[in-house]
Amino acid sequence: MQAPMISTPLKATNEIDWIQPLKGYIRQTYGDDPERYAEECATLNRLRQDIRGAGKDSAAGRDLLYRYYGQLELLDLRFPVDENHIKISFTWFDAFTHKPTSQYSLAYEKASIIFNISAVLSCHASFQTRSEDSGLKTAYHSFQASAGMFTYINENFLHAPSTDLSRDTVKTLIQIMLAQGQEVFLEKQIADGKKVGLLAKLASQAAYLYSQAVEGTQDNVNKAIFEKVWLLVVQIKSNYMNSVAQYYQALADDDANSHGTAIARLQVAEISAKDANKLASSFPGTIPANSNLTAETGATLTEITKRHLTSVQDKLSELIKDNDYIYHQTIPADAALSVVPKLPAAKAIPVSELYAGQDIQRITGPDIFAKIVPISVTESASLYDEEKAKLVRAETERVETANSEMAASLDYLRLPSALQMLKGGFSQELAADEEFRGWCDTVANRDAPGPVFSYLDSSKQNIFKVLEKSSKQLDMEESVCEKMRSKYEGDWTQQPSSRLTSTLRNDIRNYRDALEEASHSDGQLYSKFRQYQSDFEEMRHASETGESDVLFQKALIQFGGGSRSGMSPAAEGGDLLGDDFHEGLSVEDQVAKVEDILKKLHLIKRERAQVLKDLKEKAHQDDISQVLILNKKSTSNYETELFQAELEKYRPHQNRLLSANHKQASLMKELISTFNALLKDKRVSREQRKHESISRQRSIVNNKYKKIHQEFLDLEAGLDSAKGWYREIKDTVDSLDKNVETFVNNRRSEGAQLLSQIEQERAANSIGQADQERERLKGLMERMSMDPKSPSRSRSQSISQNSTSPSARYPSTNINGQYQIPTALPPPQANTHAQASYTSFSPAPTVSQQPPQAHRQDSYSNANTQSTYNPGTYQSRASLASPPPEQTHFAQNFLRRDSGQPSSAPPTQTQFHQNQYGRPNQPISPPPTQTQFHQNQYGRTQPTSPPPTQTQFSQYGRQSQQPSQQQWLPQGYVPPPPPPGPPPLGPQQTFQQPGVAPVHGHGEYGYENPNQQRGGQQQQSSGDPWAGLNAWK
Repeated sequence: MQAPMISTPLKATNEIDWIQPLKGYIRQTYGDDPERYAEECATLNRLRQDIRGAGKDSAAGRDLLYRYYGQLELLDLRFPVDENHIKISFTWFDAFTHKPTSQYSLAYEKASIIFNISAVLSCHASFQTRSEDSGLKTAYHSFQASAGMFTYINENFLHAPSTDLSRDTVKTLIQIMLAQGQEVFLEKQIADGKKVGLLAKLASQAAYLYSQAVEGTQDNVNKAIFEKVWLLVVQIKSNYMNSVAQYYQALADDDANSHGTAIARLQVAEISAKDANKLASSFPGTIPANSNLTAETGATLTEITKRHLTSVQDKLSELIKDNDYIYHQTIPADAALSVVPKLPAAKAIPVSELYAGQDIQRITGPDIFAKIVPISVTESASLYDEEKAKLVRAETERVETANSEMAASLDYLRLPSALQMLKGGFSQELAADEEFRGWCDTVANRDAPGPVFSYLDSSKQNIFKVLEKSSKQLDMEESVCEKMRSKYEGDWTQQPSSRLTSTLRNDIRNYRDALEEASHSDGQLYSKFRQYQSDFEEMRHASETGESDVLFQKALIQFGGGSRSGMSPAAEGGDLLGDDFHEGLSVEDQVAKVEDILKKLHLIKRERAQVLKDLKEKAHQDDISQVLILNKKSTSNYETELFQAELEKYRPHQNRLLSANHKQASLMKELISTFNALLKDKRVSREQRKHESISRQRSIVNNKYKKIHQEFLDLEAGLDSAKGWYREIKDTVDSLDKNVETFVNNRRSEGAQLLSQIEQERAANSIGQADQERERLKGLMERMSMDPKSPSRSRSQSISQNSTSPSARYPSTNINGQYQIPTALPPPQANTHAQASYTSFSPAPTVSQQPPQAHRQDSYSNANTQSTYNPGTYQSRASLASPPPEQTHFAQNFLRRDSGQPSSAPPTQTQFHQNQYGRPNQPISPPPTQTQFHQNQYGRTQPTSPPPTQTQFSQYGRQSQQPSQQQWLPQGYVPPPPPPGPPPLGPQQTFQQPGVAPVHGHGEYGYENPNQQRGGQQQQSSGDPWAGLNAWK
């Protein structure tokens, strides 16, 4: 039969919704999509619903409360649940009075959950079967955990909103839970048969706890919070435990021969047992449901107290009888008895310690909102990462410093290479190293430089030929142009070639100079090739035949580095390690000792590198975000203390690195002393000098072939650059040659058109002058006629008005032969209203995609209003009057009447408009600064070229026809006598009727006219007008 225990009733609550408030806060504060955390929010909400139906006496209900409270603690680190942020109303009912209380604070929710956890733990402990060890242990642990939960409420929730959470109520519950835990432990010790002294101390502590609980229970019963039966149970157990304590202490005193004291204690125990049995007998038969006590509680307590009273009375009678007959000790008064010592066996388990257990962590589960990390925690984690980085950098620097010191010391001692000399390793010194073999392989795998020089020379000669060809073409064109100018004088208006070809000639000259400089560079490369040609061939042959070592040894012999017999110096002088000096350690032993120290040093270096690697990996994987979240609400300066505590985990690695550095320092001292002692030997010194000599000679040979290898690479790079340069200059010179050819062809076409025009104009002028002379003679004859109806004056006016060629008019004089009638036109201002607007265009027209014939016809048209050039449409040339000297701009057709005859420009004129001087679409040479010529730019499909100084051209529209001004004749005018007749024709003058094609074969240049190939497609004659001047070549 086990004693009944008090268990706390649970608080009830209403249902709430966690989902929507949490989603809204995630969206507003963290700026994240709340739907990503829909599952987490639903999980938390489901946990809240599950705890409402958790059973008070089941392990499942306890685990649900454990998990929900653990998630609330983690939630509080990320989400502030209060009236100002996540606003949720938590309603809980008082566990004893059942009054509802509502608050928006998460602390109230956590306090209520903790209260229910404590209540469930007390219920779980009360219903355990303590006769079994597992049940007894569970009850003992649960009572202590319940007391710890209640303690957490009193320490962290100061202002209780309900009576069940008030400090006095919770304090009483703590005392009851601890007293019951102490009682359970006492039961276990009694069952195990422990010593009576220990049992007395445990019972005394239980009695003390129950006596404290009686006072608090009495107050809560008076306030109608606790049930009255709780007070009876506590009072009964207080008297019962006090009686048990006195009983076991009496047994202990009796064992200690204090028989009188034992009798006095048993008397006190009897009194307490009678009081307990009396209270148990008065226990009501009807138990309130809220008390969590069974109906058998009263009977059980009565039976326990009665049995204990019987035991006390039996023992008391026995001791009194023994004392009366045997011991005769004095029985002290009750007040004279000492207090039974207390031994606490039950203590409240803190919440932090409770949740640190593996079982509770498994029950609580992982953090639901682990993906959400507060900004403050992220900042703290960054600070911790910086502290880790500082630690890793410091340790890395120490390791690098130690490695550098070791390497510097070994390099100074020339270890371990110096040991090869002592062990007869000179034979290896005569073999070529991998670097030398690589140099030979490089020379052998690359192309030989010889054929490249032939390619460069042929490329250079071809380029010179192209430049010579271009220069001759320009010279020929200039020569023909000047010969035609000397023949036709002023009529040959083609621009001189010297001004147009200056840029082309400069380019030709520059390219010649560049080729001369390239020839000089080629010569330098060739001289370098001749200088090292034999070395290149040796290295190439050595690589191809696999005799790199032979070549290296020959070079050593050449510099005096090899022995006569080809044996190592060590072999000539005997085996150094085989000699024993009989004084101290032998050379072999000393060498072995040095090698052993070197092995230890390398082991230390590898171990140090591995420790550093482990340290870096551990630092890289170290993440204390969860630790920072859990400690977020601790002290204000928790970061510094937490960082120091976390960095202590790297202390073992730091200690291992420090120990390795100390070992290295001691081994280096030992190595230096041992190796210096070895070097002081005379035989070792002699061999060392030989080794140094061979090392110097190897260095000389290596430097020589390293230079040869570098020279080969430089020569190869120079030849590659030269080939690339010749390819580029070849393309550039070919482009220049095309430009020269285009320019010369354009000039030929331009000259051919000009020559054809000159001949046609001369023929037209000759026919026009003859017609005008006949008309003049006819008019004179009519005026001299005796017919009274002589129409002389009107006829003269008609001739003047209908004349189409002012060049057929001879100068008019007055009667006395002294007055000359002005024949010049009025000032140009009078005709400005008849000029059409113009548009400017770029001087470099693009090549049209039209067929050549159509493009040729369009290029000579003026806004589709000017007909294509046809020499047969021009009349004889008329005499023109010169413009005033101050005039610098001339409009289209301003100085021509109807025949389109040009006149010379004044000296001050610098701007010229298209067709200014009467010739339709007169071809003009390009400026001297122009070096790029487009196809058909100069006279094939678009023959007009800009003047040397003009960069923008004006294209005029067609002017309205101005009526020829009537000749003014003074009154009484008498015409002069007629001249003797028309002047004789020159050797080159021929009459040609308008519209009649010129005679074939009257050409001046020996070039083929491009227009001749287009025969019947053009309005001009199909014959080449320059075909008869082949002698000008």
